[in-house]
Amino acid sequence: MLVSSQQNIEVFQTDRCTSGLLNLWEEHKIHFIIDGIVTVDTPLRFLMPMNEQEMNTLGHQELEAGGANQPNLPLGVVLCVDLDGTLVKSDTLVDSLLVMARQRPASLLSLPAWLTQGKAAFKRHITQTVTLDVEHLPYNRPLLEWLRAQHSLGQTIYLATASDHAIAERVADYLGIFAGVIASDGATNISGEGKLAVLREKFGERFCYIGNARPDAELLAACHSPMVANPDRALRSRLKSSGTIPTAAFYDRSHTLSNWIKALRLHQWAKNTLLFVPLFLAHRWAAGAFAGAGIAFISFGLCASATYIINDLLDLEADRRHPSKRRRPFAAGDLSALSGVAAVILLLAVSVTLAVFLQPLIFRLAGNYTLRLPYAFLGWLMLYMATTLVYSFYFKRKLLLDVFILSGLYTVRILAGSAATNVAVSTWLAGFSVFFFLSLAFVKRFSELEGLRERGSVISNGRGYFVSDLEQLRALGTGTAYASVIIMTLYIRDPDTRLLYGHPYLLWLVIPVLLLWLSQIWMRASRGEMHDDPVVWALTDKRSLLLGVLMGIIIWLAAGGIDRLTHLF
Repeated sequence: MLVSSQQNIEVFQTDRCTSGLLNLWEEHKIHFIIDGIVTVDTPLRFLMPMNEQEMNTLGHQELEAGGANQPNLPLGVVLCVDLDGTLVKSDTLVDSLLVMARQRPASLLSLPAWLTQGKAAFKRHITQTVTLDVEHLPYNRPLLEWLRAQHSLGQTIYLATASDHAIAERVADYLGIFAGVIASDGATNISGEGKLAVLREKFGERFCYIGNARPDAELLAACHSPMVANPDRALRSRLKSSGTIPTAAFYDRSHTLSNWIKALRLHQWAKNTLLFVPLFLAHRWAAGAFAGAGIAFISFGLCASATYIINDLLDLEADRRHPSKRRRPFAAGDLSALSGVAAVILLLAVSVTLAVFLQPLIFRLAGNYTLRLPYAFLGWLMLYMATTLVYSFYFKRKLLLDVFILSGLYTVRILAGSAATNVAVSTWLAGFSVFFFLSLAFVKRFSELEGLRERGSVISNGRGYFVSDLEQLRALGTGTAYASVIIMTLYIRDPDTRLLYGHPYLLWLVIPVLLLWLSQIWMRASRGEMHDDPVVWALTDKRSLLLGVLMGIIIWLAAGGIDRLTHLF
């Protein structure tokens, strides 16, 4: 099996290299043949930092599993591979803690007592409490393919890890390529120098080691043919200072910035435009109101991004089994769970700070614009935060309650926008939003079940829905959709509407466009073509955007735009 250069595998060849090779490769990304080694155009960001002399001896090699271009180990050398961060891109202990938080949250209260018993005992308690799904762990694919090739050639391979022996054994049994397992046993934590001592006792000096983190530096310096996989910055710095040059590096991780953009779900911030709805429908154009809505938009966006990360962390195992969600940064191991926890703390801190100081910020940006209830927006933000957290931990898996809460979170955004702008929400808008967003929430669940039906599944992933519920969900969703249209017609007939719109009769043109939009979204869902969040789809689909613009033009004309056009022409 050929392992392509796109998988970011690099082998450092330390024999010799022409002096200008690296500069040419950086500039042109062309292939070279040096001492029979074929170089590849792997991006420069995957190079390990080394001094100038070491850089001049650097080459890149495309590996072919089972072929002649692999790094060869001396005869009788045992290949030892670390687990966390090396063979698996994530940390199995942290993954297990997150699974425990999802499945057995009460067990989290025992963590302080377990920690007092030492690292090894702590790991043993975790592995005894929950069973991690080792089949769907984010394995380092280039490394795993190379290990399988080595195993097929008869190479002796050991899994040497600080993880608990139980989970290491399960990984070894699943992969079937290891001759044995060296791991923590509940009493002794096998890490760093302790692991080196165990390997020397068992293999003498005849072992090769593959690691990724700072504790692996001593092992890499002491072994034959040291290799790394997704090495962190601390390990690269230590290897550089010690003069240890890896003979191979296996990379299986995409760019950090793009991963964070995906994890933060910036495209989902589009939902927070609902904060501006009270402002626009009330035709209030004061600078202070817009400033309040803008600050509220950022605050809600940061809070929403934090809750998305929390949801991703709690759903690691479920996402890894999903055909598309398994590519999410935390599920794929491209971002560490610990960095996700840190991001959540930072995002929530900034979000709450903006909410607390909303009134002073409005005053600084737009002058004297006073909110009747300066902390009302903070209250709605905290309600949104608490509800989303409870939803992630509990209601997400409760039949129908999950849908009602999802739709309620959309309405909360509108109410929060009202609090941030001093613009009251009419009963008509509140009623319309309840039914309209309830329909969209049903679309989301319907689409998920339709996808399960196409894959031959029967039960939704822990949510309590059956594929047989599809028709019932379709009836509920279309019914609430058309209920929102009825509320819209009643709003048009309300005498108060004439106070806001100079030509309210034009609003009747919105009704067929809205019916077409809602019918289209349910037709797409019924055909299995609604693969995204319906709100995101509405903001990205060309036809949906066209219908949205058309409704916006009609509302503008009804509000007085037709008079402006008449005067203009």
